[in-house]
Order: sequence, then C-alpha cells, then structure tokens
Amino acid sequence: MAEKAEKSKTPDNGDIAVVHYTGTFDNGDKFDSSEGRDPIEFEIGAGKVIMGFEDAVKTMKIDEEKTIKLDAKNGYGERDPGRIKPFPKDKLPKSPEPQKGMVLSFNAPDGRKLFATIDRIEADKVFLDFNHPLAGKPLTFKLKLVNIKKKE
Repeated sequence: MAEKAEKSKTPDNGDIAVVHYTGTFDNGDKFDSSEGRDPIEFEIGAGKVIMGFEDAVKTMKIDEEKTIKLDAKNGYGERDPGRIKPFPKDKLPKSPEPQKGMVLSFNAPDGRKLFATIDRIEADKVFLDFNHPLAGKPLTFKLKLVNIKKKE
C-alpha cells in the first residue's frame, strides 16, 4: 500500500491524485459522485479528467476540500451542432422504438465504444447527437484530495 504523501505538498505532473468528489448542476441536482464508493484516481498531467477538475486538484493539499464551479469550456466543452449527424432510421433496431433522448451505443472502426443521444426523429432518419451529455453545461464540483501517490 502506498504511503500518504506529505500533507503540505500539492500533486506534481506524473503523481496519482486520489479524490472524492460530488458533481452538481446549477440547480443543485447531483449528476455524479464518488460518495459510497472508492475515490477516483488519476495521473496529474495525463489528461484523463476534465481540465478544470484537474487544474483545481493540482493546487490542493491532502485532506483539503474545495468547491469549484466550471463553465462549459473548462468542463466537457461547448455543445457542437456539427456533432449532430443524420442516420437512416431503417438501420436502427426495430425494437425498442427509437425515441428522442434515447442513448445508443456504436462500435467505432478502431474498436472504441461511442455513445449518441437521439436528438430528433424525422420520417426516414434520426439525428444522433455525439456531444458529451454534459457538454454546454456549467458544473459544480465539491472536491477532497484524499492522497497523492508517486507514480511508480
């Protein structure tokens, strides 16, 4: 088990930050949380979490708590209308019936899973939104830096 880093230090690039968090919308509704489960762990500087989240954690010390508010640009980005694509309705499975807001998954040519939300339905096609579901939304995160692990 990794020892805790010195409590007065902040994480450096390459360190593994161990963070408990709760994410909420402006109206206070929770969209995600580590509450009741293990904290998340991510490498500082690796780009594995949203920019504003990582930037906040980089300035924290162990056991420090803070609340940050991120605009869309520093969260999941602005919504891009160019990421809404038409798709032939007859290429979708017949069941369940496609409905606005339904999330579909696809296999990308490189093997990654892609997700899209049905934006609207017309007679012979559906319009699939490939934007992240949280794109374009301001987000608030309550953070607690639990530990800093030195990369092995």
